[in-house]
Amino acid sequence: MTTIQAALSGILLGGLYALMAAGVSVTWGVLRIINLAHFGMILLGAYLTFELATAWRVNPLVTLVVSVPAMFVLGGALQWAFDYLRISELNSLLITFGVLIVVVQAVSNVWSADFQRMAAEVNPYATESVRLGRFVFPLPTLLAFAIALLVILGAHLVLRRTFIGRALRAYAEDRPIAAAFGIDHRRIGVLLAAVTGATAAVAGMLFSLGNALTPATAFEWFGTVFAVVILGGIGHLVGTLAAGVLVGLLSSVVSVVLSPPRRRSCSSPRSSSP
Repeated sequence: MTTIQAALSGILLGGLYALMAAGVSVTWGVLRIINLAHFGMILLGAYLTFELATAWRVNPLVTLVVSVPAMFVLGGALQWAFDYLRISELNSLLITFGVLIVVVQAVSNVWSADFQRMAAEVNPYATESVRLGRFVFPLPTLLAFAIALLVILGAHLVLRRTFIGRALRAYAEDRPIAAAFGIDHRRIGVLLAAVTGATAAVAGMLFSLGNALTPATAFEWFGTVFAVVILGGIGHLVGTLAAGVLVGLLSSVVSVVLSPPRRRSCSSPRSSSP
């Protein structure tokens, strides 16, 4: 029963992994930018949620009204700079890593390098859970999975059913031909990067609901997020969602199966002195 509980919890956690990886996957697959700064935007989204909820007593979900527009503008501005400077795919890896270092240091200066967590009185979701029979699901992971499902499937439909989505896919396949047919790749690229910045703000808010924050957390996401991106296929949103669920499932189950068993402590009787 413990393994089943871990598997179900891992599936829900995988939704958050997928949402964190979606922006990296799309910008890499369509814009040919390996955007490590995306981790910094997730971190900023998490800390903005923490600050607004702690200092201003704003409901964590309502903080998206501030963090989403902020990361939307930041993501678009970064892409405009990359396009203006003609940053290549390999150079984008180095430059965005430098941007990430700057963001992490700025967060450390503003909020310190100590662990930060929203108190229970400003974060009503942290202590809530949903019980289905013998299984218990924390509300933050349920929210993360539901929102990730809506965002990723919605973005997939936009890419498949709208003119902007078809233009982006054409641009990703053959840039010169797409430009010859009048596709303004610069404007569409900035819009796409801005939207991925907005998804980073949502992912940061969801992460902060159930986890403590520290600036170094951004580096801890590297392995999991890139595993999801590669397994799901670069630029494929539905594959990213499936890979996130798979990674969350395996990590949770393996941590339970391979955890050392608890040993019962047995106290030996003291020998009485003669």
